[in-house]
Amino acid sequence: MNILAQLALLFGKLSLVAVGGANATVPEIARQVVTLRHWLSPVQFAQLYAISNAAPGPNVMIATVIGAHVAGVPGGIVATLAMILPSGLLAILVSKGFERHAGARWQKLAKAALLPITAGLVLAAALVLTVQSVSGWLTACIALGCAVLSWCSRLHPLWLLGGGAVLGMLIL
Repeated sequence: MNILAQLALLFGKLSLVAVGGANATVPEIARQVVTLRHWLSPVQFAQLYAISNAAPGPNVMIATVIGAHVAGVPGGIVATLAMILPSGLLAILVSKGFERHAGARWQKLAKAALLPITAGLVLAAALVLTVQSVSGWLTACIALGCAVLSWCSRLHPLWLLGGGAVLGMLIL
């Protein structure tokens, strides 16, 4: 199977389980592209993730930058469309079903379950990225410091990204 077909199949499947957005699939994306397919090293994956989140646009950009890294511009386009189209079509179908059965008990249960599922998936993504980007005690301190500042302050995340970049240039 050629690389574009592999990208389409991988991100098409991931699109259907991206409850809460593409960031919820980051652990599986990392497992697929780093561990199983060896398209990226752990450090490359963490760098591409950082780039995709620093760029303006949706969090689906992770698929775009991985696809582009693996297969150039066509890979970026294929990965992006594969990440958007299946979940978009599913969202349309589900919303029609929700409209038809408004107020049903199963609907209330499904809505209540989605928040903790999404939160758990996003926390798993954060753990995977932290493990892949920490290369020693210094980077662990930077990661911990960013986590604490993000949790305890109202600093915009771009300030944390910029601060991390400056520290990386000065110290690492």
